[in-house]
Amino acid sequence: MFKKILIANRGEIALRIIRTCKEMGIKTVAVYSTADKESLHVRFADEAVCIGPAPSAQSYLNIPNLIAAAEITNADAIHPGYGFLSENAEFSRICAENGIKFIGATPEMINSMGDKSSAKDTMKKAGVPTIPGSDGLLTSAEQGKKLAAKIKYPVIIKATAGGGGRGMRIIKSAEEFDKAWNDARQEAKAAFGNDGMYLEKFVEEPRHIEIQIVGDQYGKVCHLSERDCSIQRRHQKLIEETPSPFIDQDLRERMGQAAIAGAAAINYEGVGTIEFLVDKHKEFYFMEMNTRIQVEHPITEEVVNYDLIKEQIKVAAGVPISGKNYYPQMHAIECRINAEDPKAGFRPSPGKINVLHIPGGHGVRVDTHVYAGYTIPANYDSMIAKLIVSAQTREEAIVKMKRALSEFVIEGVKTTIPFHLAMMDDEGFKSGNFTTSYLDSYDFTQV
Repeated sequence: MFKKILIANRGEIALRIIRTCKEMGIKTVAVYSTADKESLHVRFADEAVCIGPAPSAQSYLNIPNLIAAAEITNADAIHPGYGFLSENAEFSRICAENGIKFIGATPEMINSMGDKSSAKDTMKKAGVPTIPGSDGLLTSAEQGKKLAAKIKYPVIIKATAGGGGRGMRIIKSAEEFDKAWNDARQEAKAAFGNDGMYLEKFVEEPRHIEIQIVGDQYGKVCHLSERDCSIQRRHQKLIEETPSPFIDQDLRERMGQAAIAGAAAINYEGVGTIEFLVDKHKEFYFMEMNTRIQVEHPITEEVVNYDLIKEQIKVAAGVPISGKNYYPQMHAIECRINAEDPKAGFRPSPGKINVLHIPGGHGVRVDTHVYAGYTIPANYDSMIAKLIVSAQTREEAIVKMKRALSEFVIEGVKTTIPFHLAMMDDEGFKSGNFTTSYLDSYDFTQV
């Protein structure tokens, strides 16, 4: 087992990893930018190293500084958390070259899943259902139009290096194609430096369902069932839950086995998710694989009583998994609490937290790095907490979430708490009758 782990991240996930390391008797090293000097992950780690100024490119994305911090503290492993360098093949490779274990996927695994076009091809060969579309990247708009006519509109074009909805356009007719093609390519080039595009059949009334998987170094893979991430705004998740109110046991089994087959196809090591779109007919299609821990991992932990960070560390240290699949025994919901103003287009609201009261009670969990007097920097993602509740049924979980949200007091900055409270009373959400586009027509000014 590792003696000391450097956490190459910040905020609540860094603190989450530190907690598990302490329980496992592993020393921890926090890294921080000058903007995060007062963050709790810095305070609770055994050691802390400043790795640069506030901009991410000069700190949390600065690979030489991270490796230097690991070397001067004699850390034998690095946990990347999520975001930042967690799916960076170059970082994984450099860690290995310097004799430091990267607690995550190998460079080969990251590369095979990082490019959406090659990932789809890999999954298709493994027998995982994929959305009809282009074989590889499109060479021209004309090629795209011919394929769209064949598989029938609506279609969607996506940037191969995309994420967060950028470089993506839904096209409903041939007349719309050229403009959408040009706009998406320009956006992708500006955001990712890569304007490669591919095309797929647009899945109507889709739900975003991901399967949590774990693979060890010996070729064994298991799944821990699904999470429903369909409540999202502009492709950014806001509420996640497990089990999905849309998925039955037969579909859960089929999706779980498909996820295992996909992960086994690349000899996957570590925790990760296979993400699917599920249409209104309960047909499912591979969307992408995330080769890292997910923001929403706590809801899975709550319904199957399983520490996913601990399992990550054990797998990286060469401990075999049992191979047993896990199924939800309860219902859990997570609300992402962001320092944003829902009434103003979710505009970020950095600043000082003057008053903070965190909810509690049976089945209530809060993962956060903030405290009263903490100043939220403007340099990073605006998520400041995750509120997770678990109960015997979905109905009980919704009532519990509403109660917990009403206790959650944050003064000094705007937050998404009012939005989440409104959703807990929303009839569409309560009935489970929603898709990924549910919030497209939602009136956020009323929250």
